[in-house]
Amino acid sequence: MALPACFRTTPEATTRGGALVREHRLRNGLRVLLAERHADPVVSVLLLYKVGSRDETERTAGVSHFLEHMMFKGTPSTGKGEVDRLTAQLGGQNNAFTSHDHTAYWFELASDRWETALEIEADRMQDLLLDADEFDAERSVVLEELAMGEDDPWRVLTRRVQSALFPRHPYRWPIIGFTETLRALSVDDMRRHYGRFYQPGNATLVIAGDIASDAALRKVRTHLGGIEPAEVESVAEERMPHVLEEPAGEAKIEMTWDDPGKRLAMAWPTATVCSDDDYTLDVISALLSHGRLSRLQRRLVFDSGLATSISVSNEAWVDTGTFWVLAECAQGADEDELAREIDSELERLASENVERAELFRVRKMLKAVEAYETETVSDLSEELGSFAVDADWRLALDGGARHAKVTPARIRECAGRLLARRRRVVGWCRPT
Repeated sequence: MALPACFRTTPEATTRGGALVREHRLRNGLRVLLAERHADPVVSVLLLYKVGSRDETERTAGVSHFLEHMMFKGTPSTGKGEVDRLTAQLGGQNNAFTSHDHTAYWFELASDRWETALEIEADRMQDLLLDADEFDAERSVVLEELAMGEDDPWRVLTRRVQSALFPRHPYRWPIIGFTETLRALSVDDMRRHYGRFYQPGNATLVIAGDIASDAALRKVRTHLGGIEPAEVESVAEERMPHVLEEPAGEAKIEMTWDDPGKRLAMAWPTATVCSDDDYTLDVISALLSHGRLSRLQRRLVFDSGLATSISVSNEAWVDTGTFWVLAECAQGADEDELAREIDSELERLASENVERAELFRVRKMLKAVEAYETETVSDLSEELGSFAVDADWRLALDGGARHAKVTPARIRECAGRLLARRRRVVGWCRPT
């Protein structure tokens, strides 16, 4: 049977995590990904908007996350608290999150009742109330959430390091914003943000799980196909080019905290999401800190006892990324020696080829992680959706192939180019 005329459908159908994945496009611009998998009678509905802290100005920092809260505060037809009440009544779950590059809303419901999620999303995409009194009340909630983060030394330290890492890019400020920007934000500021970015042409809908794709497509058309398209160009116009500067030399940050801990954070600006460097840095991160046999875990925690914990992570975003090394210095240990040992391992990566057996172990670990990331339908929908909005959802289907192509020579070159001392920010948090 031919698809309705309001859809433009890509010809390919591909698989991920045991699901058959198809893409469709509504005439109003909404992209729809259907991932049909019948392992469990559960469906995940995830709606992502391509807007996050990257799309804010210094004056409106935090508005995307604040708006995420307000999306649960009612429309003319759905009162405050009704989204949560309906979800609980149906025996499901819902939540939302904001990142640097996108904002997402998800539901997980039984496969005989997930259509309610479409009704809710269609309603609040068009008719969010943004009541002034509710706005002021929820502002207090967000400010309290921000204040709780100020009680965490790691969060404060990494925020300061990231701010120094991106001096002229919105990635420098926290997603939640600042006390002063949240206090100054008006409900009209939020209405403009909502009207500009919360439109079908700036959204991707992912439905994953126990569905019949053709029937699911008809339901999407019924509930969201009639929403009028907005001026997509207005979104593009608001996305001004951001400035990313190559570091001029190693920067250092020091802060104190009223406890005996000594914390070290190193960070480098790195690579955009799904670039070759991004996959190479995934492998480097695993080599350094994933598992008891990893280089920094073995050297600093188990052998020398210089650190009580150490973690390495590769974060890749639309404009760039960040590579983090975080270490908690053991009581009585020499913090300078801890930093030297980390530098020694980084220099080794840039000067010596990784042995085949070690690389094989890390590839297996990354492949297992990739399989785990699609264990539930909500995991599957989040992975497909984030790839779709930030890069291309088909890149989520490679089954570890791009990690498998990372060679010792690529690791050596990437580590030498991106993880050089001259490109990093080093932050220490020491006892008061």
